[in-house]
Amino acid sequence: MSTVTLVGARLADPGQEFVYQGESSACDGCPYRSQCLNLAEGTRYQVTDVRENTQILDCAVHDEGVRAVEVEPTSIPANVPSKSAYSGSKAKLAGECPHTECPSHPFCEPLGADFDAEYQIEEVVGDPPHETCELGRDLTKVELAPNKE
Repeated sequence: MSTVTLVGARLADPGQEFVYQGESSACDGCPYRSQCLNLAEGTRYQVTDVRENTQILDCAVHDEGVRAVEVEPTSIPANVPSKSAYSGSKAKLAGECPHTECPSHPFCEPLGADFDAEYQIEEVVGDPPHETCELGRDLTKVELAPNKE
């Protein structure tokens, strides 16, 4: 189900994904607070539609202002331990990784996912983008189901 919200004009393109980080101190006193701050903090969203004939509104957080869009929670691409990588099963992330140069790093520490949480696997994608895990982990790339709001 879509939610209408305001996002930075740079994010206002269908297909664009972001993780809602919650309220900024710059939001104090803003007349659009109730329209912007209506998402679940820490959830990954995808813009599904940009509202036609709407203004770009001034914003203290977004330098190019904000626009009205429709968003939906979206799946999280992630690497999980292979032993739990079955479509429909539950899995946790393997844990933090210091190897930021690795092509799998964004999937081992994905935005919008928490190391302590358990997620349902929506789809098994296959092999992760790295050839060898520097931490010796046996990982599989999956799509984690969107967070329930």
